[in-house]
Order: sequence, then structure tokens, then C-alpha cells
Amino acid sequence: MPRRTASRALSESQRLTVRTVGAGAPLRWLARGWADLWRCPLPGLLHGLVLTAFGGALALLAHAQFWLLAGAFSGFLLVAPIAATGLYAVSRALERGERPLLATALRAWRPDDGRLVVFGVLLAFAGTGWVVTSASLVTGFAPETVQRPADFLRLVASDAGWLFEAWLALGAVLAAPVFASSVIAIPLLLDRRIGLLAAVLTSWRAVLENPVPLALWAVLLVGLTLVAMLPALLGLVLAAPWLAHASWHAYRDLVV
Repeated sequence: MPRRTASRALSESQRLTVRTVGAGAPLRWLARGWADLWRCPLPGLLHGLVLTAFGGALALLAHAQFWLLAGAFSGFLLVAPIAATGLYAVSRALERGERPLLATALRAWRPDDGRLVVFGVLLAFAGTGWVVTSASLVTGFAPETVQRPADFLRLVASDAGWLFEAWLALGAVLAAPVFASSVIAIPLLLDRRIGLLAAVLTSWRAVLENPVPLALWAVLLVGLTLVAMLPALLGLVLAAPWLAHASWHAYRDLVV
């Protein structure tokens, strides 16, 4: 049965044509996403405000406990693209020449479609796995116990040894398959009645066809998100909806 399911998902994925794009495509996606944000600003800015408030609440609750904070923000960053589903719907409506409303974004979360919810749960498990794995690495090799964010900065980030580099490398190794599985899958699940596994396989096909553009896209997503977080998370009010709209255009550029 699992082999039959995988074969069916592969066949379903192969019905979709994956396009090859140039290395500069991510900049085009950002430009289109920025235009979408200001063509219909209300859903995006509300999304950014809610996301920022949620992130602020996490920071207040876990500010003195490093691993709780790391776990909260890992889950926060992984599930954020799922939460942006409504903004993909707004970009789709704009693409069709429609006039989207706030209701357009809210309708994207149909109660009869659990695929995105299941995918969100899987991403949350992936975030938990990263936190547990990184905690094991740091706990096993740090010279002292790491309990607070200041401990991590003092004992790991500013240490002259290899631990911080190993921690970053481990994060990249674990994040790469999660990115490859989700970068196209989430807007694809909104746009088409396709199985979850087929959507993930299509996402992997897009990454394998376009390794350089999508590596640059991953760097831009992480970099812009981190920069947006620096001023007390306030930059997320604009950055979160901007990147969500841009992600829709990445999907439309990569999947015919």
C-alpha cells in the first residue's frame, strides 16, 4: 500500500510541468510581492500585525529560557508560511483581475480542507526535531549549561571553537529538506486539488530543477525575516505579508 500511494503521488506530481527560471527570478518575485501588498494592503498588514503580536507574546513568555524560546521561534518560522495561505489567495485573486477583500483571505481556510492543517502539524514536528537535536549538540559540548539566551551568546556564539559553526551547519542540513518540501507545496495545495505527498514531490522537483534560484530564495527569506525581527519584531508587519505574496509568485513562476 505505501508503494502504491507513493506511485500515485508521483504520477499526480508529474502531471504538473515545472519551469526552469533564471538566477535573478527571486528578485522578480520580491518585486511582484511588494506590488501585491500595496494593491490590497488590508489583509497583508493585518496578517503582519497579528504575526508580530504573536511573536512578541512568545518572546515575553520565553525570554529567559533559551530552549523554550528557540523552540517557539523555530515553530513560529516554520508554520508562518502555512498561516500566510490567505495572502496567497489574495495574490491569486489579483492575478485573475479580481478585487480581493479581507474575506478572500479568510475563505482560504476552508474547514473541509485539512491538507494545510496536516502539513502545518508536520512542519511543527520538524521544528521540534530541530530544537531537540540542537539542544543535544549544545548541551553535550558547551563548557557550561546553556539555560538563557545570554548563555548561548556567551558560551556558543562568541566561542572561538567549532561549536557555533557546527550548530549552524546542523541547522542548514536539517532546514534544507524542510524548505525543499514546502517552498512550492503550500501555495500549490491552496491552488489545486492535489494530494499532500504529490505537492511535496512537486516542490522537490522545482528545487532540483532550479537549485541556484531557490538557494538564493531561501537566503532571502531567512535574511529578510531576521532583519525584520531586529527592531523588536516590528519589521514583520511589512516583511511577513511581503514575503507571503512573493512566495505566491515563486509558485506561479515555477509551476506551469
